[in-house]
Amino acid sequence: MLSAFVRAFRTPDLRRKLLFTIAIMAIFRVGSFVPAPGVDYKVVRGCVQAAESNDILGLVNLFSGGALLQLSIFALGIMPYITASIIVQLLRVVIPRFETLHKEGQAGTAKLTQYTRYLTIALGVLQATTYVTMAKTGALLPNCEPLRDDGIMTSLLVIITMTAGTGLIMWLGEMITERGIGNGMSLLIFTSIAASLPSALWSIAGGSNGIGKFAVVVLIALLVVVLVVFVEQSQRRIQVQYAKRQVGRRMYGGTSTYIPIKINMSGVIPVIFASSILAVPGLLAQFAKNKNGGWAVWVTQHLSSTSAPLHIALYVVLIIFFTFFYTAITFNPTEVSDNMKNYGGFIPGIRAGRPTAEYLEYVISRITTAGSIYLALVALIPTIGFILLGVTSNVPFGGTSILIIVGVGLETVKQIDSQLQQRHYEGLLR
Repeated sequence: MLSAFVRAFRTPDLRRKLLFTIAIMAIFRVGSFVPAPGVDYKVVRGCVQAAESNDILGLVNLFSGGALLQLSIFALGIMPYITASIIVQLLRVVIPRFETLHKEGQAGTAKLTQYTRYLTIALGVLQATTYVTMAKTGALLPNCEPLRDDGIMTSLLVIITMTAGTGLIMWLGEMITERGIGNGMSLLIFTSIAASLPSALWSIAGGSNGIGKFAVVVLIALLVVVLVVFVEQSQRRIQVQYAKRQVGRRMYGGTSTYIPIKINMSGVIPVIFASSILAVPGLLAQFAKNKNGGWAVWVTQHLSSTSAPLHIALYVVLIIFFTFFYTAITFNPTEVSDNMKNYGGFIPGIRAGRPTAEYLEYVISRITTAGSIYLALVALIPTIGFILLGVTSNVPFGGTSILIIVGVGLETVKQIDSQLQQRHYEGLLR
């Protein structure tokens, strides 16, 4: 493995891409510690620990690499761009114009990307305004006054700075995708989570938990990693045969290939969607006038708490629903069947056209069922494990953190391996 990494850095083009990617990730981490104008950094650092005990804020803070609770210039992280990307993909079902652009190829994709950027900035303004309001009211950092000047101009300056930080993060991610290795946005999420997890895990060893419970938690995390690697690498291969056809003087076709269908086709999107929806009632409860009684207490105890039975049940239902919903959007059996028919392809034993689409839909529904159960298990294993062990420390988004880290790591290693194989007979993986 070490020799493979040495070969990667000895290859000039690949070394340039790897160093560029590492440099962008370093800039992203440095920006997470630069406070926004008007923010008292010493006051913020003294109150972060109390705010991290909040399940919702801890979840959002994890995706920003700890930048949110520090009110830094990168406080919003990559979440506005992720949300905008998901919304644009979902709008393809509602707005025919978006679906037409999706089918136009590179030009249409560029237009959709432009819409995603505009929506990212709009969501950035909305989220920045929400967090600044929470900071001023004490809902973000309890018993703290992080803003030096509580005037309207200071608040506007912080909102503009955070929104500009979101735009810069979006540009950094696109630069990694274009000139570096791997998907830029995924790598920035990977960087945020990887930077926050060690301290969150080590906090389990302190307090009343002890080293024994910490060792058990680490063992559970390793087992989840093995499960994620096994499932993410698994796929159902549907054989496709292409008939011979003559175009001019050339003969094409006559080959046999397959359609790879992953068990988890939707990735981590359903878990993010489910967590985001369940976080909304908790955020509304933060603005309630009477936080010690009424609906705000009920929401905090039954919906916001990750260990509450109602929260766990709704979490599972939403993950399963969004897994089927997102898979239906990203994989269209009718479209795949029509493309196969146009190029003379067919599944052995299945007639081309509508029977092929029905067969693909049948296979997808069965695989998606297994994939949704797998996602729910991965997302809940840490939470259930902490409840059974009696672990008091809060590690937000534990199962999904592992899912993202392992998934992004596998895809990045595959890209490095493919580029190595173009220049050497051996790749990074064996």
